[in-house]
Amino acid sequence: MRANTHRILAIALCAAGAAGMRLSPFCNGMSAGPQGQQATGTSVATRRIGAVKAINGTVVTLTQDSGPNVNVTVQATTRILRIAPGEKDLKNATPIQLQDLQVGDRILVAGKASDDNLSLAASTVVVMTHSDLEARHQLDLQDWQKRGVDGIAKAVDPAAGTVTISVRSKDVVIHTSSATVIRRYAPDSVKFDDAKPGTLQQVHPGDQVRARGDRSADGSELAAVEIVSGSFPGIAGTVISSDASSSTLSVHDLLANKTVVIKITPDSQLRHLPPEMAQMIAARLKGGTAGAGPPSSPGSATNVQTAPGSAPGAMAPGGAGATGRPGGAPDVQRLLGRAPTTTVADLHKGDAVIILSTEGTAGVGTVITLVSGVEPILQAAPSASSAALLTPWSMSAPSGDAGGP
Repeated sequence: MRANTHRILAIALCAAGAAGMRLSPFCNGMSAGPQGQQATGTSVATRRIGAVKAINGTVVTLTQDSGPNVNVTVQATTRILRIAPGEKDLKNATPIQLQDLQVGDRILVAGKASDDNLSLAASTVVVMTHSDLEARHQLDLQDWQKRGVDGIAKAVDPAAGTVTISVRSKDVVIHTSSATVIRRYAPDSVKFDDAKPGTLQQVHPGDQVRARGDRSADGSELAAVEIVSGSFPGIAGTVISSDASSSTLSVHDLLANKTVVIKITPDSQLRHLPPEMAQMIAARLKGGTAGAGPPSSPGSATNVQTAPGSAPGAMAPGGAGATGRPGGAPDVQRLLGRAPTTTVADLHKGDAVIILSTEGTAGVGTVITLVSGVEPILQAAPSASSAALLTPWSMSAPSGDAGGP
């Protein structure tokens, strides 16, 4: 949601120039980053964007989206305007007072920076309040629940503006337009807030794709208003070594026949399969006991689960797309959701694991989900076990059953 907020606040601030607020220098030739500035004559106009960390008298401490904290001085002449999420200009903005600001509010500040760039005398502050953002976030969650779909990319045609994804063994063609918001997950994050603006050219077969929009009557097509995608490798192998102090794990990837090093964060989900559960999943992957196992319940992984330490809306495996068809991956997701959690310290040399990770940078990814106790699964389906066990999975997009055909 941060990227949307950043864009809307920037548009609103630029619109302020047309509203007689003399802020047009911020909109012409200015960097898109939070420290963008534009020289006009002998003065330098600067903007900063981020969240309110503290308020002390007339000084607001701003935690920037990028860069150090900045002390913003609100002057007697400073205009403070509140806009609602989704507004594209300031025509519906409401003037507010300094005492109306709260910690957690998102603000875009325009003014004159100090020589060290650590303080700013504000001429204008555009505000999206924390409460307004939370209310909008809830509406977005509901919209993803109603109009969302997710699956694995099968084909991408940038010229036609389409992505074909596989959803529960059926194809769905996602149509984009110039108005479609396209995002790409950061290499080391599965948090929706960390997704960056992207293009259709960045989507490749095998990527995880989630979109929301209007579906056709038969569910085979979707006109997308928003798409988020990412590449998330699956690893099936054995533990070589684990280091709880640095939260890293070395694993021998059986399919690639190489050693990979991956990081584990508070957002990573680690689970251990009891032997009977591992045997049940192995049988399902072999196709021997389709439909076996306990039915789903209100407390099962069919429902939304939030990953430890993740942002609101972050989901564990077994959320979107995990609505019961016997014998397939969604049933496996339900079983996985019931498995007990584990820790890095519980992993030992030789343990069999299946991992879903981020693409990572410099060859080191971050664990999204790790499952141990999977020896029977690797024996049953060594070449397909990671994909069968951990996909389809729900990225940290707005939560809810994405549905599908």
